[in-house]
Amino acid sequence: MALHHHPMWRKPQHHHELDHAHDHVHWVELFYDLIHVVTIFLLGNYLSHHLDLNGFIVFAGVFVTLWYAWGELSIFNSIYVSTDVWHRLIMSAMICTVMFMAAAIPDIEGKGWVFFAIGFAVNRAMMAALYWRARRANTESRSMCLEQVRNFSIFAVVFAVAAFLPKPLSYWVFGAALVATQVVYMIPKITVLRFERFVPRLGHMSERFALLTLIVLGEGFFKLVVTLSEKGIYKVAPDVLINFVIGGVSMFVMCWTYFDFVGNAKPKDEKSSTLVLWWLAHLVLMMCGVLVGVALAAEVKVGFWEPYPTKYAAIGCFGLAGYIAMLWALRHVIEHRVASDFGRWDVRLFGIVVAVACFFIVPHVPSLVGNLIWGTALFSQIAIPVTRAWRTYRHA
Repeated sequence: MALHHHPMWRKPQHHHELDHAHDHVHWVELFYDLIHVVTIFLLGNYLSHHLDLNGFIVFAGVFVTLWYAWGELSIFNSIYVSTDVWHRLIMSAMICTVMFMAAAIPDIEGKGWVFFAIGFAVNRAMMAALYWRARRANTESRSMCLEQVRNFSIFAVVFAVAAFLPKPLSYWVFGAALVATQVVYMIPKITVLRFERFVPRLGHMSERFALLTLIVLGEGFFKLVVTLSEKGIYKVAPDVLINFVIGGVSMFVMCWTYFDFVGNAKPKDEKSSTLVLWWLAHLVLMMCGVLVGVALAAEVKVGFWEPYPTKYAAIGCFGLAGYIAMLWALRHVIEHRVASDFGRWDVRLFGIVVAVACFFIVPHVPSLVGNLIWGTALFSQIAIPVTRAWRTYRHA
């Protein structure tokens, strides 16, 4: 085998140039995902200690930033099959940038902000480097790669400058640049989506979304267990332990609903509008998943007869409503799923309405009742479709 054909030295290849480009995730990408386990946990902790409007805005901004750091690299790895030494070295540098961003989260509104912004700026520069390498190896996608190199290089400079501007100007410049990074994907005629070769391996991206969703929802278990362990499992009353179980089962059911109805599903076509909605719906769905995970940590802070903490109820109820709404939205942009024949719009609307109504009821009732109402919103998303399917197929 010639050296340039060996995976360790083979230059990036566009998936259109390969006869058999599999959709499975490479171990390097999985390792990159590991650091996001830490970032999401730290971000959830931040939200737990800042349950107000300002705290939510900071949480949302940081989450979107981290999600783009993950998502845009995933897009590159879906377009280009790249496993050589230089790619791995760049990936290791990108992992370090996210490490810096994660470590800065607890003090993101203070001295940690500079480290967070610089980490993201370097991350953008590394993205430019990846497309620069791909430009040299793929003549047919040269124009697309050059455009991406230009975009990521410009944004890397803007984010670096924003890090040292006085606050709140620093936040405004950073936020505007973050929005602009996505606008370049969405404006007709100038977006990079106009390039035929920008379309990624849809199966690969579907698997990437599914894996990160598992991580995001898995953090809910992590938060529950850590919260109870810090409180002392031997110190709490039996009703708190029952709430603990309710929280764990709820996170499991959220995974169940995602994977039965939309998980690992490819978009129904390659239209720009379809891909953009697929992308944004997953972003919102995962953010809502984090909100629910943080909210459920309060399950071990109350017994049956105390009202559920209102601030935790707010993010839990509206987070669940948003999660269900994104499942509804994703149904319209993915390939047909048999499960969706039974989990129709009426099921989604019922869950959203009950989840929102629950927020207004929670302050006036014991947590036992609040859990029952909230659980009705969530568990209906599985119970109704499964019941409908059983009735349809039991005599088949």
